[in-house]
Amino acid sequence: MNHVTKGVWTIRTAAGVAATASLLALLAGCTVGPDYKERENTAHGQFHGLSDSQSGPSKLVTGPASLQKWWSTLNDPVLDSLLARSIEANLDLRLAQSRLTEARAQRGIVAADRWPSLDANGSYNRSRASDHSPSGEFNNDEPEGRDLYSVGFDASWELDVFGRIARSVEAADADLAAAVEDRNDVLVTLVAEVGRNYVELRGFQKRVDVTRNAIQTERDSADLVRARFNAGLATELDVAQAESQTASRESQLPPLEVGLRRATHRLAILMGQEPGALLEELRAIQAIPVAPPEIAVGVPADLLRRRPDIRKTERQIAAATARVGVATADLYPRFTLLGSFGLESDHIGNLIDMNSRHWSIGPSFNWPIFNAGRIRNGIRVRDAQLDQSIITYERTVLNAYEEVENSMISFIQEQQRRISLASAAESSARAVALARERYQSGVVDFLNVLDAQRLLYQSEDQLALSEQSVTVELISLYKALGGGWEEMVHPSERPADAEPQQGDAGAGAASQNPAPAAEPAVQPAVQPEPAPAGENAGQ
Repeated sequence: MNHVTKGVWTIRTAAGVAATASLLALLAGCTVGPDYKERENTAHGQFHGLSDSQSGPSKLVTGPASLQKWWSTLNDPVLDSLLARSIEANLDLRLAQSRLTEARAQRGIVAADRWPSLDANGSYNRSRASDHSPSGEFNNDEPEGRDLYSVGFDASWELDVFGRIARSVEAADADLAAAVEDRNDVLVTLVAEVGRNYVELRGFQKRVDVTRNAIQTERDSADLVRARFNAGLATELDVAQAESQTASRESQLPPLEVGLRRATHRLAILMGQEPGALLEELRAIQAIPVAPPEIAVGVPADLLRRRPDIRKTERQIAAATARVGVATADLYPRFTLLGSFGLESDHIGNLIDMNSRHWSIGPSFNWPIFNAGRIRNGIRVRDAQLDQSIITYERTVLNAYEEVENSMISFIQEQQRRISLASAAESSARAVALARERYQSGVVDFLNVLDAQRLLYQSEDQLALSEQSVTVELISLYKALGGGWEEMVHPSERPADAEPQQGDAGAGAASQNPAPAAEPAVQPAVQPEPAPAGENAGQ
């Protein structure tokens, strides 16, 4: 072949490759499968709990909810410090952050399929063929063996004609956004758990103090009865009853001490420390944090936009929708551009000679013709998974509404209960004073004093427990509303597409968090597209 012929052949080959590439590029963008479509937030109106009468000192209102740092409304510096340290060191939060890092890297792996791959290769071998083989009989010019040196590059690029890779990237983006929301959900749970355990700790401290005061009061009463008995002014029955009630009251202190210690241990664990790390720091008795006078809860539509668990399940629907497209793309052929260039010689000295070059370039495709229904069943699997993600989303939304409504009515009614208990404790204190006075005057027996003291202690203990419950229910409401994560999370950024890499040794493509969708979107499960001619009709 002369040089002119070689040149013409080279031009024709290049033109053919370019034409093929142009045709495939025109076909690109024919993305198969369903497109994920967001739907409008249909939640409207206000929470039903706001229609209940509110007589407590703290009122729930429909104004815009400010939940970014809800714990600051409790005005407790110790709680603020515990929360800040918990966010820095909590193991569950670190685990969620690690899962987010994994999802980000996984997204980078998937996005890398959009780009060509280029591999370098090289080899050397020395060989000799047998003299008694056809190849050895004619080619053994060198009886001691032959050297072969080879270096080169191999390249391949899958052309995403039917959107398999694009759908895979969509799914990875949604998975990454779901991982972000999962981390945020862990953060919401963490700050609520720290707040709840801290309030319970202060509640146990107050109940222990109430119980110790009651024990001391009943010990004083028992001493008074014994003195009156020695003076002939009381009966032995009065002494036995006083000693029995004192011992009974003392038996109620150990369970409260256990609850106090457990709350302290739990706070330490939430902060990633050993159980006893906070014993000295939290030993001093402080008041139970009090709810602010007004708590804005927003409207149900805000709930769907704010709660991380709802946003997470919405992103899972987006991922499942994209994976239906990935499965549908398997019905269609895959087109790949292949190329190689290298140098090969039996002598190292002329390896870099241009006459040692070899190369090839051209397209290839693969189209499944018969696979006994594997592809169609794969699409059915993805459809079923999409249905499951939709059901999970709907269940999550309903559970969220339930949690908010339950927390609201509990908060409202617990405030009413606290008012009643405060009145009962005040009346019981007057009853104790009157019973003591009448007993010392000989008008009533000591049993009236014991009954009055028992009722007073029960009222004071229940009042302390109710004060604790009011704040705990408020924290549960803040958690149900999805508050507590915004201030602690760096702004999310949409991940950039993976850039061409210089082999695995090069730096990985930077990928960042995608911003989660602002509105939830639920679409019915979609059916796979009709199979092209390549898919066997028998499936």
